[in-house]
Amino acid sequence: MKKTDLLIGLFIGIVSALLGASLFLAFFTNYNLFRDFEAIRAEQILGKVITLGAILNIIIFFILLKKNKELMARGVVLSTIVLAIATLFL
Repeated sequence: MKKTDLLIGLFIGIVSALLGASLFLAFFTNYNLFRDFEAIRAEQILGKVITLGAILNIIIFFILLKKNKELMARGVVLSTIVLAIATLFL
């Protein structure tokens, strides 16, 4: 069992969630995730934005399962859990 595959999946999941959140903000709002972080946090929509960004993790999860990369898929699930917990505290 390679633990590096799990860490790679964790990294892929977090990066894809950030990418999804920034794409959502770019297409549907006038905010930028990194430039307007405090404004998004002040309006209390940061958790919703992160959750919508994590939708890409579902697609990546099934792609990894299709390619028989189960440990990377577990890492993506772990990143989704980490993002959910982080959303509670932000």
